[in-house]
Amino acid sequence: MTTPPSLTSALAAHIRGAIEAAGGWIGFDRFMEMALYTPGLGYYANDSRKFGFLPQSGSDFVTAPELSPRFGQALARQVAQALQATGTTDVWEFGAGSGALALQLLDALGSQIERYTIVDLSGSLQARQRERLAVHAGKVYWLGELPAQMQGVVLGNEVLDAMPVQWLVRYAGAWHERGVVMAPALSSSSDTHEGRFVYADRPTGLRPPLAVEGSHDYLTEIHPQAQGFIATLADRLQAGAVLLLDYGFPEHEYYHPQRSMGTVMCHRGHRLDADPLQDVGEKDITAHVNFTGIALAGQEAGLQVLGYTSQARFLLNCGVLDGMEDASLAERGMVQKLINEHEMGELFKVIAFVVDSPARPWSGWQALGFAQGDRVHTL
Repeated sequence: MTTPPSLTSALAAHIRGAIEAAGGWIGFDRFMEMALYTPGLGYYANDSRKFGFLPQSGSDFVTAPELSPRFGQALARQVAQALQATGTTDVWEFGAGSGALALQLLDALGSQIERYTIVDLSGSLQARQRERLAVHAGKVYWLGELPAQMQGVVLGNEVLDAMPVQWLVRYAGAWHERGVVMAPALSSSSDTHEGRFVYADRPTGLRPPLAVEGSHDYLTEIHPQAQGFIATLADRLQAGAVLLLDYGFPEHEYYHPQRSMGTVMCHRGHRLDADPLQDVGEKDITAHVNFTGIALAGQEAGLQVLGYTSQARFLLNCGVLDGMEDASLAERGMVQKLINEHEMGELFKVIAFVVDSPARPWSGWQALGFAQGDRVHTL
């Protein structure tokens, strides 16, 4: 289902108002935040269909839990180990999407989970989740923001990539922050382009965390909101572990001199495009994750890194192929999408943290998902 034009127009008007209030320019991170999360209007806050396997359903993209229940069943083995090792019984999922992963975990873990809390800003997605998780209604709860304190295993599947990023661009040897303004009319007699969103760059003292070799033009992102989220999570989590799955790279790959066009992309109808300024509210806007920055943010906030590896290696370690001899050809194909290098297996990574404090010192347990192929040394 396509978002009604009136909704898109209302969101564009809201963003134009913010630009005018800010003196005519806003950073790309502010634009991305409004495009995705403006209540009732932003992409994740409106009623459009987002998650699904085929574009014919009106969806824009598919996530791992929708591909195969074996994803959640494999992840459940790691969650079970983390619950036992940290002495907790609660699971927290951020950005639970369609509720598919929550259902898979609740079905697999049963009484090992006493309470499953979903933190999601989207009222429409919460409604879909409530319907899907009705069978577990006695232990599933919803919040719209982080609580002051929490315990348990925290999950985020494709959450970090949807957090607003700042855009930095280097040209003529100087760094600028890329922002958004409203285009002026092309001429005094024509206002065809007036009010359209366009980019505008300002000199900045901001820099990528790694120096980018060379003097060529270069576009990239920095991720203060994602790193701030990790720091806040570390402050609120009194006991437990954190598991985050997303697409991205370690820092030395993220800021490679040849990655000169950045990683921001849009998803709509299972197609990609590179123009977040068009059709605001009708499509997802994402950026790849700098996992080195995420690891450092966690460590600086007092978390201990448990492991970092590819999604393929993590799922294989967690037994995603167990019992596959009885699987149908279609099911085998979906699992291959999860683990093949040219599909999700290599681009997607998994990073895990555990609370390490004098009150609850980390016991040094080996996390199942990182038993083989741990890549912490590459961060």
